[in-house]
Amino acid sequence: MSAGPPESVPLYPQNLYRDTRDLTPFRKAVVRTPVRGLAENVGGLVSGVLAGRIRGTLAVEGGVPRLGKLPGKAARSVHGAIFGSTDTDRLITLARAFPGWAGLCYLMAGLLAYSHGGYLRASELLQRGLAVRNDDEANRYAFEYLAGVITRVEVAERIEVPVLFSEEAVFLALSHALRETGQADAALAALTGLPPSLPMALARCSLAAALGRDAEVAADTEGLLNGDDLSAALLLVRARSLRKLGEYGAARAALQEALRGRKTDFTLRSDALTDRALLLLDTGRKSLNPREWQRRKPAEVETVKAFRKDAEMHQLWDQEYGRTDRG
Repeated sequence: MSAGPPESVPLYPQNLYRDTRDLTPFRKAVVRTPVRGLAENVGGLVSGVLAGRIRGTLAVEGGVPRLGKLPGKAARSVHGAIFGSTDTDRLITLARAFPGWAGLCYLMAGLLAYSHGGYLRASELLQRGLAVRNDDEANRYAFEYLAGVITRVEVAERIEVPVLFSEEAVFLALSHALRETGQADAALAALTGLPPSLPMALARCSLAAALGRDAEVAADTEGLLNGDDLSAALLLVRARSLRKLGEYGAARAALQEALRGRKTDFTLRSDALTDRALLLLDTGRKSLNPREWQRRKPAEVETVKAFRKDAEMHQLWDQEYGRTDRG
């Protein structure tokens, strides 16, 4: 019997964001914008119609797998419910009818509810599925037929990552569902134990930053470089935490690294430029001693008043002679 690794040796590498696997369950991340979201929804609908699939069913990479000669009524029933239905209750009914498949049925019902935006329902079903063990036949079915199921998980605000059916898909979806229902601490705990990866690091650091654990974010993102949109988004989280900690030089370096990649998404670059401007403003204020700041403050107030007065005069002009239509 193996005693397992000693406590001083971490199970995974120290870097939270460095995935050392040759193959991962993640596909290319997407930075959501209103226009891009609309285009993707229309594209998904068209591709679903062309493939003869029902709208709202779970997404599958490479098409729905054909059920082979796997014996048993349970396999046939569950297969039809997973790939041919949008109703979570159908999977819940099957979980009760086939106890050996209950865990799998609840997990797939949870992922289906998550894909429809039902976060409270999804969190309940996913947690129930994780708490129930499957029998060997259900595990064999999952290994052979569910490998291509894709869940689009929001790992941070506006950042979505398609994830193949896996431990990461379930726990990242659960974490996001808990976050959306106001359970930030539970959402962060749901990510504990996942192998290092950029999507997991972005989800974890975003939650940690929201909970005020900025020192943890700074430590977990040390040495991060801009290699893609996920790393650029994580650098923004790092820069904001460092700014809160008063580490302005390190925050500026993180923003410079986020802006270094020319192929970085325009939205992320825009956010980085805005954050850099705010950082320069904070740095300028901190560099002034209190007396100098008090001397400058009245002058700034007078400047603001002058701008407001000028704006009021322009408004009066427009009312009298400009844009007002007269009969």
